[in-house]
Amino acid sequence: RRLFGLSHVNNFPMTAIELQGTITKPKAKSIRFSEASSDQTPAMVKSGDWSSGTGLLPGRATLGPLFLMMVTPPFAIVYFHVVSQLNGDFFEFGRQCISGGVIRTIYSIWPSPWDAVTWKMIFGFMVFELVLMKMMPGKSFVAALTPKGNRPNYKANGMQAYTFTLATFLILNYLKIIRPALVYDKFGNILASMNVFAFVFCIMLVIKGHVAPSTTDSGSNKNPIIDFYWGMELYPRILGWDVKMFTNCRTGMMFWAVGILCFAAKNMEVNGGHISNGMLVNVVLQIIYITKFFYWEMGYMCSMDIQHDRAGYYICWGCLVWVPSIYTSHSFYLATHAPELGLVTSLIIFTLGMLMIWINYDSDNQKFIFRKTDGQCTIWGKPPQKIVAEYTTDIGEVRKSLLLTSGWWSISRHFHYLPEILASFFWSLPALDSAFVAPYFYVIYLTVLLIDRAFRDDDRCKKKYGPYWESYCDKVPYKVIPGLI
Repeated sequence: RRLFGLSHVNNFPMTAIELQGTITKPKAKSIRFSEASSDQTPAMVKSGDWSSGTGLLPGRATLGPLFLMMVTPPFAIVYFHVVSQLNGDFFEFGRQCISGGVIRTIYSIWPSPWDAVTWKMIFGFMVFELVLMKMMPGKSFVAALTPKGNRPNYKANGMQAYTFTLATFLILNYLKIIRPALVYDKFGNILASMNVFAFVFCIMLVIKGHVAPSTTDSGSNKNPIIDFYWGMELYPRILGWDVKMFTNCRTGMMFWAVGILCFAAKNMEVNGGHISNGMLVNVVLQIIYITKFFYWEMGYMCSMDIQHDRAGYYICWGCLVWVPSIYTSHSFYLATHAPELGLVTSLIIFTLGMLMIWINYDSDNQKFIFRKTDGQCTIWGKPPQKIVAEYTTDIGEVRKSLLLTSGWWSISRHFHYLPEILASFFWSLPALDSAFVAPYFYVIYLTVLLIDRAFRDDDRCKKKYGPYWESYCDKVPYKVIPGLI
């Protein structure tokens, strides 16, 4: 299973479009599954359930989640400490652990989670985004069919909320009502506090899943650790607010944009009011990418993160803590450690980064047009090649999907992961060789995440489509990288 929360790829599920039909929505009730084996996610053990799949990484049952819940919260704090106090030198931190002991060292560097200013910032940001989710105008969007026969409905106002958030941020900064660099200064406290909030939030989701599930796409595995980590509900809602849209999009992804702008403000303070070339390239590339995410937000609401991964620790803690700490890590590093970057070098890095973002966008757009037109379109100037596949839902209804095998999707089954990884490399590259791991950790993490995700999605699609998927794999033989993976 991937670490953690969300991949920000704006993909529709697999390379398929679903042919629309009439759906009968069952009454909400709790669904229980049998125990999972060590190499399966719990939802996959039920016969005929294609809601998830087995990836490349092992340890998806009790021991894996326990290990990750023990390791990931301290790692977010350790990363912050290594960058802010040790100039990105993980070897120095290792020496501190050897001399002082691992637990004692981590305890000594852990920021206070009870800073009043920090909680004011956190709740102010969250309440602001919750209000925008309800108040900003947007069309109704009906997402893809779930294994239980449900179709979640969303208010498509992500781009409006994103634009309004950034405009509000810039106006408050211009009027000197806020000091954005304070987010950098308080970042350790923010991570410590968000750890507390996220754990409490996930406990609440487990309780809700037991007593008041929002849809039939829910259930317990009779294992409290698995219920807490993987989650119990696929589409939980609280007082009308969609939990995944709140944690994944309006908190995690929205902070990604706001956070790197705050780190850029810190870079300007360090450099006497001027932003370094490397920091500028880093932030502009990411803002373009995140803008694309919110433009395609409803595509993301049809992705694996939403359609097949339940709301538990791994996705909610991930989006509330892991995304703010790791997805912004290169920008946090560059805020005070950006090396001198010449204009020509900056332009080359920016151009290559933009090319990768465009390819990622174009591949997603091909899939979007293919879906929107039921395959009645042209891709690269030709009618698209496709496979018509059938599958059966848990309520026994036979459905059809079209599997796209043209354009970028003739190169590999998950081609868009490749420019995704390369884009992250180029917006981290302004760090050059100033540190060994710190500015490039996100690239390493994202590579592992997406490769595992490709294996997991393939396994899920094989379960869902059977022989149709085998035909698709014969036509498009590689998962991600042609000739390699």
